[in-house]
Amino acid sequence: MKVVISEFTSLDGVVQAPGGADEDTSGGFRHGGWWMPYFDPEVMGPVIEGFAERCEALLQGRRTYQVSAAAWPERSGGFADWINAAQKYVVSDTLDEADVATWTPTTIIPVADLVRTVSELRARDGGDVYVYGSLTVSRTLLAAGLVDELILMVGPVTLGGGKRLFADNGEARRFRLIEATPASTGALVCRYQPQA
Repeated sequence: MKVVISEFTSLDGVVQAPGGADEDTSGGFRHGGWWMPYFDPEVMGPVIEGFAERCEALLQGRRTYQVSAAAWPERSGGFADWINAAQKYVVSDTLDEADVATWTPTTIIPVADLVRTVSELRARDGGDVYVYGSLTVSRTLLAAGLVDELILMVGPVTLGGGKRLFADNGEARRFRLIEATPASTGALVCRYQPQA
């Protein structure tokens, strides 16, 4: 199984709250929903549907899981059918079985077990493991060298602050561009693979 991360990002690297005004206002972030004007269904729709075709499992952090669990069960068709039926893993030390009972199948992974569990998943045969949002999870997997593909949907906007995918830790990471597809909105869909 491969680990595939996708993120909506601004030109200045912000990935916080792309989908809605109240998605994540921590740190005083006031641009929630900033990505919506840049979504091009003709370009990005097939990319998102492609995750359903190639991925077997969904891995999320607690906040992203809770937002997704509130949104997806009411939807149907294509990606919605996949995400609702897929094996879901949520990384959390605070959720319990009752918290995940309405969006199943879901397995809770304690934070301390994330790297070990993902390493075990990568050693299995099967479809890919899909991660979106889930900034802390994504950063942990990148730092541990457990990401096989990174798909960045880059919007033509700067936000001047907010949570970024890559930590300011002085560590260089190299990636190889596999594909770049422009959208009619000025956004780009960029596929990368880590490079040694």
